[in-house]
Amino acid sequence: MIRVLIVARSPFTQAGLHAAVSADPRFEIVGKLSHAAETEPGLAGVHEDVILFDGLEGDIDEFLSGSFKEHRSRRVVLLAEDLTRAETVRLMQSGVQAILPRDSSASEITSALEAVNEGLATFSPDFLRLLLPAPLEGGEQGFEFLIDPLTARETEVLALLAGGAGNKEIAGQLRISEHTAMFHVSSILSKLGATTRTEAVSRGYRLGLILI
Repeated sequence: MIRVLIVARSPFTQAGLHAAVSADPRFEIVGKLSHAAETEPGLAGVHEDVILFDGLEGDIDEFLSGSFKEHRSRRVVLLAEDLTRAETVRLMQSGVQAILPRDSSASEITSALEAVNEGLATFSPDFLRLLLPAPLEGGEQGFEFLIDPLTARETEVLALLAGGAGNKEIAGQLRISEHTAMFHVSSILSKLGATTRTEAVSRGYRLGLILI
Protein backbone atom coordinates (compact mmCIF):
# COMPACT_ATOMS: atom_id res chain seq x y z
CA MET A 1 0.00 0.00 0.00
CA ILE A 2 1.27 3.47 -0.91
CA ARG A 3 1.23 5.95 1.99
CA VAL A 4 0.26 9.49 0.96
CA LEU A 5 0.63 12.77 2.84
CA ILE A 6 -1.73 15.49 1.57
CA VAL A 7 -0.55 19.11 1.69
CA ALA A 8 -3.13 21.80 0.86
CA ARG A 9 -3.92 25.21 2.35
CA SER A 10 -7.70 24.87 2.06
CA PRO A 11 -9.50 22.35 4.32
CA PHE A 12 -12.00 21.84 1.48
CA THR A 13 -9.21 20.93 -0.91
CA GLN A 14 -7.71 18.60 1.68
CA ALA A 15 -11.06 16.88 2.08
CA GLY A 16 -11.57 16.55 -1.68
CA LEU A 17 -8.12 15.07 -2.26
CA HIS A 18 -8.57 12.76 0.72
CA ALA A 19 -11.83 11.44 -0.73
CA ALA A 20 -10.36 11.01 -4.23
CA VAL A 21 -7.25 9.13 -3.12
CA SER A 22 -8.64 7.09 -0.22
CA ALA A 23 -11.31 5.63 -2.50
CA ASP A 24 -8.52 3.65 -4.20
CA PRO A 25 -7.49 0.63 -2.09
CA ARG A 26 -3.86 0.98 -3.25
CA PHE A 27 -3.43 4.11 -1.11
CA GLU A 28 -3.49 5.05 2.55
CA ILE A 29 -3.75 8.68 3.68
CA VAL A 30 -1.29 9.03 6.56
CA GLY A 31 -1.83 12.71 7.24
CA LYS A 32 -2.90 16.15 6.06
CA LEU A 33 -0.81 19.29 6.35
CA SER A 34 -1.33 23.01 5.73
CA HIS A 35 1.30 24.86 3.66
CA ALA A 36 1.84 27.47 6.35
CA ALA A 37 2.25 25.00 9.21
CA GLU A 38 5.79 23.87 9.95
CA THR A 39 4.43 21.05 12.12
CA GLU A 40 1.07 19.48 12.77
CA PRO A 41 0.05 17.52 15.89
CA GLY A 42 0.40 13.79 15.32
CA LEU A 43 2.52 14.08 12.15
CA ALA A 44 5.94 13.88 13.79
CA GLY A 45 6.09 10.12 13.32
CA VAL A 46 4.41 10.00 9.91
CA HIS A 47 6.31 8.03 7.26
CA GLU A 48 4.78 8.78 3.87
CA ASP A 49 5.85 7.36 0.51
CA VAL A 50 4.59 10.24 -1.64
CA ILE A 51 3.50 13.83 -0.91
CA LEU A 52 0.45 15.13 -2.79
CA PHE A 53 0.78 18.91 -2.84
CA ASP A 54 -1.86 21.40 -3.99
CA GLY A 55 -0.82 25.01 -4.30
CA LEU A 56 0.89 27.90 -6.03
CA GLU A 57 4.58 28.17 -6.84
CA GLY A 58 5.25 30.27 -3.74
CA ASP A 59 3.58 27.64 -1.57
CA ILE A 60 5.71 24.79 -2.90
CA ASP A 61 8.87 26.93 -2.57
CA GLU A 62 8.09 27.57 1.09
CA PHE A 63 7.30 23.92 1.72
CA LEU A 64 10.39 22.53 -0.04
CA SER A 65 12.63 24.78 2.05
CA GLY A 66 10.70 24.33 5.31
CA SER A 67 8.26 21.60 6.26
CA PHE A 68 9.47 19.31 3.46
CA LYS A 69 12.77 18.81 5.26
CA GLU A 70 10.95 17.23 8.19
CA HIS A 71 9.54 14.41 6.06
CA ARG A 72 11.26 11.30 4.78
CA SER A 73 9.74 11.27 1.33
CA ARG A 74 11.60 13.07 -1.45
CA ARG A 75 8.76 12.32 -3.88
CA VAL A 76 6.23 15.05 -4.66
CA VAL A 77 3.19 15.16 -6.92
CA LEU A 78 2.27 18.83 -7.44
CA LEU A 79 -1.16 20.07 -8.48
CA ALA A 80 -0.70 23.54 -9.97
CA GLU A 81 -1.74 25.90 -12.74
CA ASP A 82 -0.38 28.78 -14.84
CA LEU A 83 3.28 27.78 -14.47
CA THR A 84 5.84 29.12 -16.92
CA ARG A 85 8.47 26.90 -18.52
CA ALA A 86 11.17 28.37 -16.28
CA GLU A 87 9.08 27.75 -13.17
CA THR A 88 8.38 24.17 -14.25
CA VAL A 89 12.08 23.44 -14.83
CA ARG A 90 13.02 24.98 -11.49
CA LEU A 91 10.40 22.94 -9.63
CA MET A 92 11.78 19.78 -11.20
CA GLN A 93 15.27 20.76 -10.07
CA SER A 94 13.87 21.35 -6.56
CA GLY A 95 12.61 17.79 -6.27
CA VAL A 96 9.11 17.73 -7.77
CA GLN A 97 8.62 14.51 -9.79
CA ALA A 98 5.09 15.08 -11.11
CA ILE A 99 3.07 18.15 -12.11
CA LEU A 100 -0.63 17.97 -12.94
CA PRO A 101 -3.38 20.60 -13.39
CA ARG A 102 -5.41 21.32 -10.26
CA ASP A 103 -8.56 20.07 -11.99
CA SER A 104 -7.09 16.61 -12.69
CA SER A 105 -9.38 13.63 -12.20
CA ALA A 106 -9.01 11.17 -9.32
CA SER A 107 -7.65 8.51 -11.70
CA GLU A 108 -5.03 10.93 -13.09
CA ILE A 109 -3.90 11.85 -9.59
CA THR A 110 -3.67 8.27 -8.35
CA SER A 111 -1.82 7.22 -11.51
CA ALA A 112 0.74 9.97 -10.88
CA LEU A 113 1.08 8.96 -7.23
CA GLU A 114 1.75 5.36 -8.22
CA ALA A 115 4.26 6.36 -10.92
CA VAL A 116 6.19 8.69 -8.60
CA ASN A 117 6.25 6.00 -5.91
CA GLU A 118 8.01 3.79 -8.47
CA GLY A 119 10.59 6.50 -9.12
CA LEU A 120 9.09 7.80 -12.38
CA ALA A 121 8.38 11.38 -13.46
CA THR A 122 4.87 12.30 -14.60
CA PHE A 123 3.58 15.40 -16.39
CA SER A 124 0.25 16.27 -17.95
CA PRO A 125 0.39 17.01 -21.71
CA ASP A 126 0.15 20.77 -21.06
CA PHE A 127 3.13 20.82 -18.70
CA LEU A 128 5.09 18.44 -20.92
CA ARG A 129 4.63 20.83 -23.86
CA LEU A 130 6.13 23.57 -21.69
CA LEU A 131 9.29 21.51 -21.29
CA LEU A 132 9.70 20.69 -24.97
CA PRO A 133 10.89 23.39 -27.39
CA ALA A 134 8.74 24.39 -30.34
CA PRO A 135 9.50 22.74 -33.71
CA LEU A 136 12.08 24.47 -35.84
CA GLU A 137 11.14 25.90 -39.24
CA GLY A 138 10.84 23.17 -41.85
CA GLY A 139 9.33 20.71 -39.39
CA GLU A 140 12.60 19.55 -37.82
CA GLN A 141 12.61 19.09 -34.06
CA GLY A 142 15.35 20.77 -31.99
CA PHE A 143 15.08 18.98 -28.63
CA GLU A 144 17.45 20.14 -25.92
CA PHE A 145 17.87 18.54 -22.52
CA LEU A 146 20.16 19.37 -19.63
CA ILE A 147 21.57 16.05 -18.41
CA ASP A 148 23.54 17.54 -15.51
CA PRO A 149 21.38 20.23 -13.83
CA LEU A 150 22.91 23.50 -12.70
CA THR A 151 23.31 24.04 -8.97
CA ALA A 152 21.48 26.91 -7.27
CA ARG A 153 24.70 28.95 -7.26
CA GLU A 154 25.37 28.22 -10.94
CA THR A 155 21.85 29.37 -11.77
CA GLU A 156 22.59 32.67 -9.99
CA VAL A 157 25.84 33.05 -11.92
CA LEU A 158 24.08 32.30 -15.22
CA ALA A 159 21.52 35.03 -14.49
CA LEU A 160 24.36 37.50 -13.87
CA LEU A 161 26.03 36.40 -17.11
CA ALA A 162 22.78 37.15 -18.90
CA GLY A 163 22.99 40.67 -17.49
CA GLY A 164 26.47 41.10 -18.93
CA ALA A 165 28.42 40.71 -15.69
CA GLY A 166 32.09 39.77 -15.80
CA ASN A 167 33.94 37.58 -13.29
CA LYS A 168 34.79 40.51 -11.02
CA GLU A 169 31.18 41.74 -10.94
CA ILE A 170 29.88 38.22 -10.30
CA ALA A 171 32.34 37.80 -7.43
CA GLY A 172 31.30 41.12 -5.92
CA GLN A 173 27.56 40.53 -6.14
CA LEU A 174 27.72 36.98 -4.78
CA ARG A 175 30.46 37.76 -2.25
CA ILE A 176 32.78 35.05 -3.53
CA SER A 177 36.34 35.15 -4.82
CA GLU A 178 37.01 35.92 -8.47
CA HIS A 179 38.63 32.49 -8.77
CA THR A 180 35.42 30.84 -7.52
CA ALA A 181 33.39 32.92 -9.98
CA MET A 182 35.61 31.69 -12.82
CA PHE A 183 35.13 28.11 -11.62
CA HIS A 184 31.32 28.47 -11.67
CA VAL A 185 31.40 29.99 -15.17
CA SER A 186 33.56 27.12 -16.41
CA SER A 187 31.19 24.58 -14.90
CA ILE A 188 28.18 26.31 -16.52
CA LEU A 189 29.82 26.27 -19.95
CA SER A 190 30.57 22.56 -19.55
CA LYS A 191 27.06 21.61 -18.42
CA LEU A 192 25.41 23.65 -21.17
CA GLY A 193 27.79 22.39 -23.84
CA ALA A 194 28.75 25.98 -24.67
CA THR A 195 32.09 27.39 -25.77
CA THR A 196 31.34 31.04 -24.98
CA ARG A 197 29.37 32.94 -22.34
CA THR A 198 27.00 34.27 -24.99
CA GLU A 199 26.27 30.76 -26.17
CA ALA A 200 25.69 29.62 -22.57
CA VAL A 201 23.24 32.46 -21.97
CA SER A 202 21.42 31.72 -25.23
CA ARG A 203 20.99 28.07 -24.32
CA GLY A 204 20.03 29.03 -20.77
CA TYR A 205 17.12 31.03 -22.16
CA ARG A 206 16.03 28.16 -24.42
CA LEU A 207 16.09 25.73 -21.48
CA GLY A 208 14.12 28.07 -19.25
CA LEU A 209 17.00 28.47 -16.80
CA ILE A 210 16.92 32.27 -17.00
CA LEU A 211 13.76 34.16 -16.10
CA ILE A 212 12.81 36.76 -18.71
